[in-house]
Amino acid sequence: MAGNLGKGAAALGRALLQAESRHCQGVTRAARKQHGIRYLSSCGILASQCPALPLPATPAQVPRRTFLNLAAPLLGSKRIEYSESKVLGYSIEQMYDIVADVANYKIFVPWCNCSKVLSCKKGVTRAELEVGFPPVVERYVSEISVIPRHQVRAVCSDGRLFSHLETVWRFSPGLSGRPDTCTLDFYVSFEFKSLLHSQLANVFFDEVVKQMVCAFEKQAARIYGRQVVPAGKLRAVQ
Repeated sequence: MAGNLGKGAAALGRALLQAESRHCQGVTRAARKQHGIRYLSSCGILASQCPALPLPATPAQVPRRTFLNLAAPLLGSKRIEYSESKVLGYSIEQMYDIVADVANYKIFVPWCNCSKVLSCKKGVTRAELEVGFPPVVERYVSEISVIPRHQVRAVCSDGRLFSHLETVWRFSPGLSGRPDTCTLDFYVSFEFKSLLHSQLANVFFDEVVKQMVCAFEKQAARIYGRQVVPAGKLRAVQ
């Protein structure tokens, strides 16, 4: 998993640099049109376009934006959905207990640095999760509702990273006559709030979403041991 995170970090870095570069170029063009001034690639050094051209009486003000609103939603963002279904050599109860234990997500969920339960009222659990790694670290609050031994559904209710995030886990019987197996269905739908974050969509999809079921399967192996059914009989459901 360390190797995958390393690759994810490199891909994330490239995505951020590309997004920041595009933002700097946009600011440069706007400043040049307004003041007859060109900005060097550092986005912070001024140079006159010709010796005779006077500088403006007041310095040109380059708009400053925080990391979270650096790329305002000028182009919008795209909602992405993904689903996966797999027969596992663990019982419904075993897999349900792992998925419902949100407080321990920080131990094994990709890119999850912190997870803690804030409250639990009327069957709804509110949990705060921190995703990413410095300097790209964001927190959001998720509301989790469960149907015991059947479904775990989480919806992002508060945060600056996602405009939409929903995950649904469903548990049903696995192989016929084998209660020590189950079918695990996973669904996720997400959309980033800002254009800058949307540049990370491919990285988030490859390094987090597509690895999610595998991460929970590995956690089951750590807790309960190796799967009790030969791998040849286990499969991804078509």
